[in-house]
Amino acid sequence: MQAPAPHIGLEQAADILSRLIAFDTESSKSNLDLIAWVEAYLAGLGIASLRVPNATGDKAALFATIGPVVDGGVVLSGHSDVVPVEGQIWTGHPFTMRRENGRVYGRGACDMKGFVAIVLAMAAEWKTLPLQAPLHILISYDEETTCLGPVDTIARFGADLPRPRAVIVGEPTMMQVVDAHKAVATYRTVVTGREAHSSKPALGANAVQGACELVHELYRIGADIAAASGANERFDPPVSTVHVGTIAGGTARNILARECAFHWEFRALPGVPLDAARARLDAYARDILLPRLRETAPEADVVTVTEVEVPGLAPEPGSEAETLALRLTKSNRTQAVAFATEGGRFQAGGVATVVCGPGSIDQAHQPDEYITEAQIEAGIAFMRDLGLALC
Repeated sequence: MQAPAPHIGLEQAADILSRLIAFDTESSKSNLDLIAWVEAYLAGLGIASLRVPNATGDKAALFATIGPVVDGGVVLSGHSDVVPVEGQIWTGHPFTMRRENGRVYGRGACDMKGFVAIVLAMAAEWKTLPLQAPLHILISYDEETTCLGPVDTIARFGADLPRPRAVIVGEPTMMQVVDAHKAVATYRTVVTGREAHSSKPALGANAVQGACELVHELYRIGADIAAASGANERFDPPVSTVHVGTIAGGTARNILARECAFHWEFRALPGVPLDAARARLDAYARDILLPRLRETAPEADVVTVTEVEVPGLAPEPGSEAETLALRLTKSNRTQAVAFATEGGRFQAGGVATVVCGPGSIDQAHQPDEYITEAQIEAGIAFMRDLGLALC
């Protein structure tokens, strides 16, 4: 007589989440210790896994299959990296999980080790089910920086890995089904001028002044793009946006700066070209700013480098991913979000994709980041129904 399936609950998921949070997997660091722990955990359940390393070998994605190794399964995708804690004021240690008043605290608890913990906890239950289609677990890296962590694995779908019919990316959506999100491109712009004594500004070209002019123009460009492309009320905010995150330059108060650099991003609504803001900034620098700087400094220059481009997630009404997720959440409508995810990477790889996971994006990246126990339990219920749906 077959033993009854284990019934996974909050405590099992919380135990795994505690172990995952304890790994400091900020995007600038390796995730290999976490991956090794997950490999061993899955092996203990009799589940084989495959590492897909990055080019330098200091990080890896992990792909595992529960059920028959055939096409037509469902991928549950979560990233292992987290954002930095430096400069944030935490009540407790960010890499030590704590539970208080129905909340589970720790870096990554919400974004998105909580989802990964739920999936790993449920693996023991899924292993006992007569699955007719496989459940795949994919744990990636570098989502917080490039969203390139799953790309090498996606390229193997239909080759030496089964091709799934649907992907559920478990970013925090309060278990709402998200079928669309904005695209995002990030840039670094460097203005080069010429140093001079601040009492003789005509002898140099101030790179800080030039960078500030570009930043001002960039926000004007953002407002123009928002007005021209119109609002899409499915998103909050409902328009494409520009944001400048850092700016640094110069060596002293009384020296015209030779160099100044700023990092910025553009988040585009579906249908808005992802290079729309950069193209206009490049034109302004070429036609307006540089001629003025080069009057006193012929060597002056403005160089913008694209750091990363993350594709948006476009709605696919009636797709297998949307239909399945809506059925499991007992919902009849989808949502759209402003933040980017790995979802667009999967969709670009030809697999129907939605975003649906526990927790609120409002807690992501915050000091004292948390996920509620109620959301963990909601995620477990979703995953239990998913396993039964594939039997």
